[in-house]
Amino acid sequence: QVQLVESGGDLVQPGGSLRLSCAASGSIFSINTMGWYRQAPGKQRELVAAITSGGFTNYADSVKGRFTISRDNAKNTVYLQMNSLKPEDTAVYYCNAQRVVTSTGVKGYWGQGTEVTVSS
Repeated sequence: QVQLVESGGDLVQPGGSLRLSCAASGSIFSINTMGWYRQAPGKQRELVAAITSGGFTNYADSVKGRFTISRDNAKNTVYLQMNSLKPEDTAVYYCNAQRVVTSTGVKGYWGQGTEVTVSS
């Protein structure tokens, strides 16, 4: 069984920084894409950033230049460095892993979410 465990969410002032981490555990052979989504109250879940096993990245326009996604394939861990945070970045951030290959097959997984609040 694969689990994604996120950490790093917190309350931070506007202009501040946070680093989110997500570690995938279980009998994993490989993970194609890992990423971060967020959901603010009353809004739909949206993609924040994603990274493939080869290092190709994709960012939402709203976070380009402020957030950086990175990945440690050996540890099945993905990070999201968030700088210059704005109140509109307030949301629950969810880790996502796509095309996770295990001995039982290939599927995607979600983490339980970590809360980020940007407020003075």
